[in-house]
Amino acid sequence: MANFGDYPPNIAVRDALVVRQEATADHAVVPYTGEDLNRPRLGPTNPFKDESEQSLLKRKNVLTGHASEVYISEHTFRSKHRAVERNGGPEREFVSNTQAKEQAAKLRATREDKGKATIADGDGAYVGPWAKYKRPEYEQVEVDLAELGSDEEYEIVEEDEEGADIVESGTVIQAPAGSLARRKEVEEQGEETTTFNGENEYDYLGRTYMHIPQDLDISLTKEVGTVTNYIPKKLMHTWRHHKQAVTSLRLFPQSSHLGLSGCADGTVKIWDVYRSKELLRTYSGHTKAITDLSFSNDGTKFLSGGFDRRIKLWDTETGQCINRFNPGKTPHVVKFNPSSENGHEFLTGLSDNRILQYDTRAGNETVQEYDHHLGAINTIEFVDENRRFMSTSDDRSLRVWEYGIPVEIKTISEPDMFALTKSAQHPSGKYVLYQCSDNSIVAYSAASDKFRQNRKKSWRGHNSAGSAIGLTCSPDGQFVVSGDTAGYVCFWDFKTCKMYHKIHADVAGGAVNCVAWSEQETSKVFTAGVKGEIRMWD
Repeated sequence: MANFGDYPPNIAVRDALVVRQEATADHAVVPYTGEDLNRPRLGPTNPFKDESEQSLLKRKNVLTGHASEVYISEHTFRSKHRAVERNGGPEREFVSNTQAKEQAAKLRATREDKGKATIADGDGAYVGPWAKYKRPEYEQVEVDLAELGSDEEYEIVEEDEEGADIVESGTVIQAPAGSLARRKEVEEQGEETTTFNGENEYDYLGRTYMHIPQDLDISLTKEVGTVTNYIPKKLMHTWRHHKQAVTSLRLFPQSSHLGLSGCADGTVKIWDVYRSKELLRTYSGHTKAITDLSFSNDGTKFLSGGFDRRIKLWDTETGQCINRFNPGKTPHVVKFNPSSENGHEFLTGLSDNRILQYDTRAGNETVQEYDHHLGAINTIEFVDENRRFMSTSDDRSLRVWEYGIPVEIKTISEPDMFALTKSAQHPSGKYVLYQCSDNSIVAYSAASDKFRQNRKKSWRGHNSAGSAIGLTCSPDGQFVVSGDTAGYVCFWDFKTCKMYHKIHADVAGGAVNCVAWSEQETSKVFTAGVKGEIRMWD
């Protein structure tokens, strides 16, 4: 027995056990040796916890307790580190809550006024949480400089080897005298120029090339579509006046005695189809490639759109630029209204999904805007006696609009549709043909309230994917003509959709992206492509 003097009278010490005299041994015996205290606990083990004896014995791996390795993100560590520094670290004095509140109040007092929500601009305008602080570390260095003009710029001139003077940063360098006036004059008048390239500008009666020839073997004034058309067989003439790719090709309305072509170098040229077959006039005014051309109803004017985001209205006879339009985006297509009453208006499809309507008599102001497409506009065709028009876009949809009303009356967008890149209207007015990106030509009905695809009509056999390949129809509606990326010109029968003939128009393999059929002759077809040559077949 041990000495009971060190313990209370109700406690007895026996065999290294502390036992209460009035307690039973099943729950009152408490072991205190190291081996007993580190025995594993009874019951099911945790499969995700290391229960080995070695881990259980190491309850303290640091002086103050147990520390384990934890993986945290860089963001979490930085935020915790900033919190420790903000509240006081080991090298900083502890900041109480009262002191922290006082510091925050002082910081808010140095902030500028947030303004009023009712004021949008000017003094006292609402800035909200973006109000600046007046503390030196947040202030920005502001230089009080006069507003620059349109022809002025900041310039820093460094000292060269010869010891030239240094112009400090922020110094306003004035433009040379007279340059500002010249720039304003150019902006107002434009840089459009024209050159007559023909031999004689006037004939013996004082008439220009606008006069329709009357001394030919054929009549160029008969009604369009009254002559039966045939497929051409051989090459008759080649115009090589363009140095780069031809991007657009148009024939003079009704008579087709003149040809108009736009080039990738930004120039537009008009040339004679009959008589001397010479280049007549060059229109220069675009700084980038031509995207599209469009003659007015009588042919006295034409529109040109370019990648320089400009649309220009030209006088066909004199070459003068009558008007300039700035839509702000690239005009992919321009189209005069074919009706006689609205012949002074035109539509343009832009690269920012919009279709704008302009009046040539109203200056550079937009008359109407159609903006339901979701992709760049590709084609525009007037239908239903010019009361409506159909448009296609890169969003693989076809939309029908009421002219003058910016609400679409029908949308055709099928899951299996491809982008429709070029279009041509059938002479009957019942169909509009579209160049499809799956190497086919499809037809959509243009009749009133029946705008849908004719599944029975599809012309295949050429390659048009990846390029904007033009197409057209013969004036009598019998044939469908299309270019090809491999340099071919393909002819199909409109009714049977069977390919009749294929001409290798470009032996070098350049794409033929422009085709046009003379409205007065039976088999005169014009082709142009990336080689810059315009060829006439008959």
